Amino acid sequence: MVQALIFDVFGTCVDWRSSVARAVSEQLPAADPTLFAEAWRGEYDPAMARIRDGERGYVPLDDLHLENLERVCANLGLTCPDPARLNKAWEALAPWPDVVDGLHKMRPHALLAPCSNGSIAMMARLARHAGLPWDCILGAEIAQDYKPAPAVYRAACAALRLDPSEVMMVAAHNGDLAAAQAEGLKTAFVVRPTEYGAMQQTDLDPEGDWDYVAGDFVALAQMIWPEG
Repeated sequence: MVQALIFDVFGTCVDWRSSVARAVSEQLPAADPTLFAEAWRGEYDPAMARIRDGERGYVPLDDLHLENLERVCANLGLTCPDPARLNKAWEALAPWPDVVDGLHKMRPHALLAPCSNGSIAMMARLARHAGLPWDCILGAEIAQDYKPAPAVYRAACAALRLDPSEVMMVAAHNGDLAAAQAEGLKTAFVVRPTEYGAMQQTDLDPEGDWDYVAGDFVALAQMIWPEG
């Protein structure tokens, strides 16, 4: 039986694109807010890859986001009056409409925790903002590495003192699930077809033999625990 569910956060639990764009429109009015948000997110994986590949030691995502913000501003010829303030947009992302209700339906049955590339501080503040009822916070910072590095999934299971087969990774990204499955975790794919906007072309369908495939968190809870 599944004893714990661990969740990807950016894109799976929260709508980073619209939320960051709103913060950009408020704090950097000279920018195209959606273009800026997408460009900022576009620096996310390359920055983490340098750490996964050993080019630099572990740096919390808060700091990577700030470095990436400065890079995007330079690339777009913009000056941000208060980069530290805008960087906090990542702590104030809106949850998808089904998330909070779905998590509350799951919580009586299993431990719930983020397994995100966000730092503990970021995930704690985001949970307070979005009302995410986590039992604890797991992810990159406890592993000192970034998903999809195997160490992140192994560290989450070890912190919970559970065998990987007792833990389910929930994500809207097939690559995240493939990495978790390779470490022995169960997997659940929840599609988020507008994470990257109406023209999204990736992660629209399951691309692996996942244990569950659901349209939202409420449906996933009903699939795992049909008796409620």
